[in-house]
This record gives sequence, structure tokens and C-alpha cells, in this order.
Amino acid sequence: MHKYLLIAILLVGKSQAQELNCKVTINADQVQTSDRSVFKDMEKSFAAFLNSRKWTNDVFKQYEKINCTIFINISPIQAIGSYTASAQVVASRPVYNTNYETVLLNFADREFEFEYIESQPMDYSDNSYTNNLTSMLAFYAYTILAYDYDSFSEMGGNPFVQKMLQVVNNAQTSTHPGWVALGSNRSRYALMDNLNNSQMADMRKISYKYHRLALDNFSKNPDQGREQILEALRTVKKVWNIFPTAIAIIAFFDTKANELTNVFSDGNLNVRREAYDIVSLLDPKRTTYQKMVSN
Repeated sequence: MHKYLLIAILLVGKSQAQELNCKVTINADQVQTSDRSVFKDMEKSFAAFLNSRKWTNDVFKQYEKINCTIFINISPIQAIGSYTASAQVVASRPVYNTNYETVLLNFADREFEFEYIESQPMDYSDNSYTNNLTSMLAFYAYTILAYDYDSFSEMGGNPFVQKMLQVVNNAQTSTHPGWVALGSNRSRYALMDNLNNSQMADMRKISYKYHRLALDNFSKNPDQGREQILEALRTVKKVWNIFPTAIAIIAFFDTKANELTNVFSDGNLNVRREAYDIVSLLDPKRTTYQKMVSN
């Protein structure tokens, strides 16, 4: 079945609504100021920008919106209206026939710099760079959509990966970090580059197998689901052999570590052991994986 046809079937009957249900939280505990209203204003403005805009040509019912959060931790400010921060971007989607939501993306942006004056307009255009704040928020809107659509259809997020590329290209005129090839391997540029890299396409293709084929059917056939997720892990290992420091792989384990531990804490021992061997090799810093083979 064609990937976009599948998405159309899954979204059939949607009424007009925006795509994102994003909660923005600002932590400004490190900022010394008596007037903290600007940070509440930030939360409302950032959330309104993400939730009120139409990011796709599709339409969503209210309950079909993509749940996501952005937690922004602001460092001590050096100049009024200019902020250095880090951001954690998390998105999830429901698993069919369950009350469980699986995390699709858990990404840390350590270069989240922006200017903001209380009640300022949040201007943005796909065709040009207006300011760093709205470019970063748009980048993550498209990233969330790319991860979500990939989970429903193999490479279904392609239109949004291209939008990520467009945002990055527009931002090449920016003096802020996170947009250029010579920066950190954990930057926005690096994430966009990984998702656009044809040699790393399998990292995106496994999302459909992992979510749509395995998790969405897990309650009906958990052993088959584990086999499919194990096959996805084998694929991640193949990509890791070529790109061991890729941010897409780091983000995969940041996103899926707890879920993988839970999935492989039961079932066939040989399957669990192989899964454990892969994750402990590719993501050795976590001790939680030991639970996969402890019983």
C-alpha cells in the first residue's frame, strides 16, 4: 500500500484542526529578576505559535493531535531580551488498542539561543529566516511531524524532513549556533543531516516496523512484536557500524531505552539476550538494560 494512502486511511474523516498539542515549560530558576511575567508570556506565546499554525496540508480531529512537550531551561542572562538555554523536545503517539503512549522523539538541544521581548509578534515564513526563535520552533514542529508520520508509513515523514532542510538552509545567515555543519554532532543541523542521509535511511524505515507493525499489534502477538523490534535493533546496529556517533542513533536510545527494557523483560530468552547484546553494545552507558536478562 502506498505510504501516503495509508496515512490518508489512518486520518480519514478528520475535521479541520491544527496538528500539534504542544505544552511549553520554561524553567528560569537561574535568572535573577524580580519580574518573572516574561517567562509565563514565553510559555503562552511559544505554545500558541506551535499549536495555532497549520504545518501540513492534512486535517486532524482534536483527539488526533500529536502530543508533545518542549522544556526550556534558561541560563543566567547576559543582556536584557537575549537568552541562552537548553531545550528538551519530546513527542509521543498512542499505541493502537491500548491506553499506552509510546515516545517517538526525545531530543536535547543544548544550543537554544534566542531573543524575546514580552508580547512580541511571533513572525515566521518557510521561505526566509526571520529570527532564531521562530526558526527553532518551526524546525521542531517539522521534526515532530517527520517522526510521527514515519511511524505510520515507511518514510512517510519525507515532506517534513525536507521542511527541516529548508529551515536549516534559511538559517545559514544566522549567527546563532546549531545551524551549521561544522558545529556539534548533536545539533539541529546534525539531526536534519542524519534524517536526510540516504545511507542512514534505515534509521527512519525501522520506525514503521517498530511502531506500526510491532507496537500497534503487540497486544495481539507479543512474541512476534519482540521479533520485529529485535530486527529493528539489528538494523540500528548496521547503521551504527558505519555512523557510530550519529545523533539519530543517540536520540533513538534516549527515546526508546525504557521501552526496550520493558519489551524485552519478558518472552523468549534467546530473543531477549540478543536484544540485550545489541543495546548494551550501542548504548553502554545505561544499566537499565540488565533487566532484560535478569529473569
